[in-house]
Amino acid sequence: MNQSQKQEEIIVPEKEVQQLQQCLPKANFIGSKIWKYQGYWYHDNHLQNVLEFQRHFQARDTDLIIGSLPKTGTTWLKSLLFAVVNRVSYSANHHQNPLLQNHPHELVYSLETDVYNKAFVYPRPHHLNELSSPRLLSTHLPYVSLPESIQTSGCRILYITRNPLDTLVSLYYFSIKVMKNYFSTDILKMILGMFYPTPTMQDFFEAFCEDRIPFGPFFDHAVGYWKASLEHSDKVLFLKYEELKDDPTVQLKRLAEFVGMPFTSQEESDGVIQKIIEMCSIKSMKELEVNKSGVINKLFDKDSYFRKGEVGDWTHHFTPPMVERMKKLMDEKLEGTGLSYKLTS
Repeated sequence: MNQSQKQEEIIVPEKEVQQLQQCLPKANFIGSKIWKYQGYWYHDNHLQNVLEFQRHFQARDTDLIIGSLPKTGTTWLKSLLFAVVNRVSYSANHHQNPLLQNHPHELVYSLETDVYNKAFVYPRPHHLNELSSPRLLSTHLPYVSLPESIQTSGCRILYITRNPLDTLVSLYYFSIKVMKNYFSTDILKMILGMFYPTPTMQDFFEAFCEDRIPFGPFFDHAVGYWKASLEHSDKVLFLKYEELKDDPTVQLKRLAEFVGMPFTSQEESDGVIQKIIEMCSIKSMKELEVNKSGVINKLFDKDSYFRKGEVGDWTHHFTPPMVERMKKLMDEKLEGTGLSYKLTS
């Protein structure tokens, strides 16, 4: 069987996607249409990818899968996970360490946006079987929508979440940059300015509060993985961005133990943990030449994944009424779950 035949087998017909869209709730997110599938919002191109991912992905017991919403610390966690798993082969300061030569998203493949996206050039689905174990993968899908093989196999999920206000700020700046890249010529920029005014932070805030962001609602997504981590602690590790910032050593040790590769006392004495933390810090990642230029998935600038990474940066962007509204929303959505967020450092 040749590559084109293998590729055709996993393609969900566009007609089927269009028919499905006609039956789904529809809304707008910053000028683009999104559809609600299984309780969560997706752009039309994401919807096809999600269907292919759900139908065709077969998890291995050894797979390590990062779960997250966009802009909640995914890139950071990808680098940390890769460094921990591969620390025997590559020390943190080894010049051949792949993290020093590749963007984290080029080392930990996103399933529904890389692997099952026919538009991009990442390893195709049939190449997944060629990856050595443990395969390091990621997804933005909610827990309830994960393929059955992920939920029933022995694979493990590392979920990261971030307080909603900082998430919003990061999503805003990232999205604006993507829009500018998409409308890259002067003519297209003029058209964009005429018919699609540049979205404001208020626009993003309203969309978030109305539960219509891609891969959201935010709180439903986080609570789904939170409950799964409480019920299956050996299956799902729940990480908070703010706790990673506060005490990266403790959180990295949790991560290593969860994936079955705990740090030895000798490694701790040799400063291996601190070296990994330093190598994977946003400061270090931003300074790498490989992350200063080029694009991910033909559209996303590599440097756009490394902005500030601060806890509490939202204080420079939201008015007191907006903050109060978000706090009330948090109280409402998280009541009785035991889940909470730290808003400032």
